[in-house]
Amino acid sequence: MAMSPESMPENFMDFRAPPPSPIASGRRSSVTNDEVLTEFLEHSLRVPDLILPDRIFPRHKTVETPPRIDFQSLNSGESGSVLKMLDSIARTGCFQLVNFGIPGEFIRSVSVTAAGIFQLPPEKKEAVSRSLERPYGFEEVHGDHQEAESEVSEDFVWCKDESLKVDMEGIWPTGYSNFSQKMETLSSDIEHVARNILQILHENCSRKSMYGNDTMQRQDPIGSVCCLYKHGRNFQADQRSRSLGYDVMRMLIRGTDYSHALCFHLCDGSSEFHVYSKKGWVSFCPDKDALIVTVGDRTQVWSDGQYKYVFGWPVFEGEDEDSISMAFLYSLPSSSSSSSSKTSKEKTFALGQQAILAIILTLVCHFFFYFYKEF
Repeated sequence: MAMSPESMPENFMDFRAPPPSPIASGRRSSVTNDEVLTEFLEHSLRVPDLILPDRIFPRHKTVETPPRIDFQSLNSGESGSVLKMLDSIARTGCFQLVNFGIPGEFIRSVSVTAAGIFQLPPEKKEAVSRSLERPYGFEEVHGDHQEAESEVSEDFVWCKDESLKVDMEGIWPTGYSNFSQKMETLSSDIEHVARNILQILHENCSRKSMYGNDTMQRQDPIGSVCCLYKHGRNFQADQRSRSLGYDVMRMLIRGTDYSHALCFHLCDGSSEFHVYSKKGWVSFCPDKDALIVTVGDRTQVWSDGQYKYVFGWPVFEGEDEDSISMAFLYSLPSSSSSSSSKTSKEKTFALGQQAILAIILTLVCHFFFYFYKEF
């Protein structure tokens, strides 16, 4: 018989169900006494000991130093230099360039001036730090200030951007103008070298992607950039190993921040140069005053994988002071954009002519049809 709310007793809502009856202490579950099951559960719930590889890239090997390619002979189309360059790219994804027309004294002068950037106070660096909205400036300091000074390294991304110039002159008014002028000169010289090398690679590419032209013509908002690195001192082997491991992980995570066709590494004084790719990594001893060139992601795309994208990273060992290296990430030649724009204009003009011709022919047809109908 169902009870209506009016017929319920007054204390019905205060009714609480009694607690469950306690289990008799004299009766134990047979499962609890099963030692085999208990041992199995203990082993299955234990976190296994993971055996991790002792190296980030197991396939590391030391290769023979890439050949020294003379830029003047390469630019003149000498087949021997071209073949050596292509062979070195096929094996390691990079090559060494000499006699490229930029004085070594000027490069060292730029490096010395760049060292002043990293000597600014931390609060000033923070004012011009990199972000999603500002893809240039200082990157955070890697390492603990309380630890050895050898583990500290810093990054600074430079580009031909007016807002960067204004920001940097605000925190470094005495030195940035001189540094920026030198960087613009050095960047222009390297772009001249890059255009010639990229043209040679394009002429000797046996397979080209259907997206090659679009990739070559795509411009970055800030254009070509230069990543400056301050490498901390490495006195002890364990500190060097930790620092190198951190740099490797950083290159893998952030290596594609800036899409580029070629990268030019200025790292005079480095004891080793490491090249990382999906297949592993190799190392060699770079020659003095040589410019190391590595293949970028855009080149891999337009070559349809014939030229493989690699990361390059210099290692400075046993230095008494911090070392500065520079990596110029080169996009596409500005002349390609102008020629592409010119081609587009010619195509647009040709289409316009065709439209006018179609209108004229339509009017002529209507006129003849009217004339034939009337007469």
